Amino acid sequence: MNRESKIIAACGNDCAKCPRHLPKTEDELHETAILWAKIGYRDHVVTNEEIACEGCKPTNWCRYHVISGVTEKGINNCGECIDYPCANIKNCFEVTESFAPKCREVCSDEEYEQMREAFFEKRQNLEKNND
Repeated sequence: MNRESKIIAACGNDCAKCPRHLPKTEDELHETAILWAKIGYRDHVVTNEEIACEGCKPTNWCRYHVISGVTEKGINNCGECIDYPCANIKNCFEVTESFAPKCREVCSDEEYEQMREAFFEKRQNLEKNND
């Protein structure tokens, strides 16, 4: 895959940069689960099955409750919504941004850069869609 291409999730994450979504070995998935626990995305190290991601689907659990909204509206992500930015996506931005300091503290520079591109630019990704 071209590293410059983006796959924008319902909430604006860039799946093409996400360590959960990228093709992974079992060891890499486990390292991602460890990283998620260090950052605070999870309260414990989860299984590889729990950490692996195959993209936004209506049946997936969504911390921000945006998958159901985009599915109901027949759009790909919140940036395509006429109601953008709604309260759900504003909350999503706030919660995501709250993880940035801990991520900066516990991640290597390379890990942080990957996390920044995958998660901390969701607002910019959606606003490009909304133009």
